[in-house]
Amino acid sequence: MTIRTATMADLPRVTQLEAACFPAAEAATETSFRARLAHYPNHFWLLEEGEALVGFVNGMATNQPHLTDEMYACAALHSESGAWQMIFGVNTHPAYRRRGCAQRLLQRVIADAKAQGRKGLVLTCKEALIHYYAKFGFLDEGVSSSQHGGAVWHQMRLTF
Repeated sequence: MTIRTATMADLPRVTQLEAACFPAAEAATETSFRARLAHYPNHFWLLEEGEALVGFVNGMATNQPHLTDEMYACAALHSESGAWQMIFGVNTHPAYRRRGCAQRLLQRVIADAKAQGRKGLVLTCKEALIHYYAKFGFLDEGVSSSQHGGAVWHQMRLTF
């Protein structure tokens, strides 16, 4: 398996995998991914096995310390020199789950954020996944103000 950053040519596969991983109310649209790929393709990591897209992680860099719903909606808020790497989604194809794929991607994203001199990473997750992200050193900061998809989200932060 290999990890690389995305290009606009990956748009159809990324959109399809997102739809397989998240409920419709929470899944990013093709339009949203198009904007993200236009603004920060090197903050969009793909895990592939041969020609198959196994998983991906994406998110903008910003100086704002908290992940907001506005960030999901407006890719132009990305700041390449931002202090914090936000993570908008950790996606693994259902056929590849429980094989360490998300772990592999997250380790790469964490390493890249450190190498880029960021303060750390921020993501939101549902309560059931708090323990998973805690394995990487993320700390639960409590319920987020996010209304994304109508779900309850916890903000998690990994500070270097």
